[in-house]
Amino acid sequence: MDYFNNGSYLSLEGHVELETYRYFYFIITLIIYGLIICFNSVVIFVIFTNKCLHEPMYIFITALLFNALFGATALYPRLLSDLLSKKQVVYYQVCLFQAFCIYTYAVSEFTLLSVMAYDRYVSICKPLQYSTLIKMSTVQKLIFLSWFLPSFELGVGAILTSQLHLCEYILNRIYCDNFSIVKLSCGNTSVNNLYGLFILIIAIFPPVIFIIFSYIQILAVCLRNSKDFRRKALQTCFPHLFIFIIFSVNACFEVINTRLESHIPHIVSVVMSVEYLIVPPLFNPIIYGLKMQEILKRIKMLIFQRKRKVFIFRS
Repeated sequence: MDYFNNGSYLSLEGHVELETYRYFYFIITLIIYGLIICFNSVVIFVIFTNKCLHEPMYIFITALLFNALFGATALYPRLLSDLLSKKQVVYYQVCLFQAFCIYTYAVSEFTLLSVMAYDRYVSICKPLQYSTLIKMSTVQKLIFLSWFLPSFELGVGAILTSQLHLCEYILNRIYCDNFSIVKLSCGNTSVNNLYGLFILIIAIFPPVIFIIFSYIQILAVCLRNSKDFRRKALQTCFPHLFIFIIFSVNACFEVINTRLESHIPHIVSVVMSVEYLIVPPLFNPIIYGLKMQEILKRIKMLIFQRKRKVFIFRS
């Protein structure tokens, strides 16, 4: 069958020595995806089932981990299927949808991190106004906007891309992304490129600037207070700040990679293209689970209860 006669399919040619290492890649990918589901689900379950954790900070953490599961699910099931297939081809509309989902995950991650920075800023810098500024209704609206706005913005970009006429059908990638699809067009792509630049600017710079501003204010307040206050403030802020840095670095790698792909060794390009879909989803729940004392305590209680039930059952 000729997949490309009617332009309905794209070929993903980014895999390295797939025939030789097919099953090795599959097992590693399956393990990573399984760990992402397991780690994120455990923390989400712990927060959901403990009413004492039904506070804005923990609800924002839950939203961030849900977003990680969404991004991982946009990549891994399709990637696992491709690793076992003889031909790595994808229906054009499915490719566009995958690109939309992965980009929505990335932009929503930045938005959620900026919302979480706002929560920490109000909690530490304006504690007396916290209950007024961070109501549950406000939390719900912020989470909704964190997903709705990126979906709307990137939906427009996906529609613009779908209008292009493609002259090539081979993506030198292991998954679909909008920028690579646009490069396959033989028509005028200036509108797509300008809109992509616009999204890149409004999706990254405002959240990054706001997060930096928030932590400057938090640092200033910490320096004026006692050591005990600084310890408690850093205990709640460190996981968020660390995750923000990790995700920013990985997202930056992917932006550089898509623009300079032809000048980077292919194996390096492949690794850089998936880092922001491996490292943050895998390590975010670990960082929050180990560094947030309330979450860690509840996880330990959950494990202890499970062990106790197993022991009683065996007895």
